[in-house]
Amino acid sequence: MPKTKRAPSAARKMFGERLRAERRARRLTLEDVGEAADMAWNYVAQVERGERNIGIDNMAALANALGVPIASLLDQSSTATVHALAAAE
Repeated sequence: MPKTKRAPSAARKMFGERLRAERRARRLTLEDVGEAADMAWNYVAQVERGERNIGIDNMAALANALGVPIASLLDQSSTATVHALAAAE
């Protein structure tokens, strides 16, 4: 029986959206973040799209690559700040 592709969970989608917003606010490429986090750029892209179930160690590596606390990628209240920063640039 073929595997069907499941839609990203709300938590993965939220994390990915915040990751992308933080990356773009800093004008970094997927390659920049991947290299700094010691990950393949396409893995970072899949995380941003909510397609990968990411572990805490990889979350920490991505947060460190962006220079942000891991909580900023998980906290709902930080989204408005990130979007405001990205819009201002």
